[in-house]
Amino acid sequence: MKILVCISNVPDTTTKIRFKDDNTAFDTTGVQWIINPWDELALTRAIELKEASGGAIEKITVVSVGPKTAEPTIRKSLAIGADDAIRIDAEPTDAYFVAAQLAVVAKDYDIVLNGIEASDYNGSAVGGMLSEFLECPSISAVSNLEIENGEVKVSREIDGGTEVLSTQLPFVAIVQKGIAKEPRIPSMRGIMMARKKPLNIVEAVDAETLTEFENFELPSAKAACKMVDAENVKELVDLLHNEAKVI
Repeated sequence: MKILVCISNVPDTTTKIRFKDDNTAFDTTGVQWIINPWDELALTRAIELKEASGGAIEKITVVSVGPKTAEPTIRKSLAIGADDAIRIDAEPTDAYFVAAQLAVVAKDYDIVLNGIEASDYNGSAVGGMLSEFLECPSISAVSNLEIENGEVKVSREIDGGTEVLSTQLPFVAIVQKGIAKEPRIPSMRGIMMARKKPLNIVEAVDAETLTEFENFELPSAKAACKMVDAENVKELVDLLHNEAKVI
């Protein structure tokens, strides 16, 4: 059994976002790039499953669509514990394009793990599109994944309880928080080993880009916070009624 984990190269959540070219493009100057948090949790769970499989899981591969600048992030995935990596050499223009690229690689794997969304654009579309390209089942919002006697069982939280499902292989699992308690931190040994692990570069295939960004706009600055003395209830009520207009 082989597991493929799809990872996105995203800006650190503390990054100050800027745009350039008249607000039509994201300015990458000085940006710290990281593994998309949901993808990092998916990778952690894949490693846990392999460790508990007794050799039934042959390898874990990570794949990312992106330029050469994404390779440090991919190398971190190898340091965490992936066995090898694939970089599809293309700019990840939109979800459809990315899913089309991933499908070429993913067809050779039994389980494909996707984070439920990427922390940059929060599109939540690649996993479902990928399963359509592969013509295989997908399960979304997966919060637990187990493999018992070769059978895959997944769980997801629903209103009032937990839903447990089984599925045939191959399939795409679109995972959310809960799939692993916390991401693994690369050890020094893992970092050293990552330098020797294969990182294969694959040329992109022809695929249509169905969407494009026309421009970006930063949210309006928040109004200054007004402090009201705890004893001055009348002023607080007046502000809530006349300025905030919530009462």
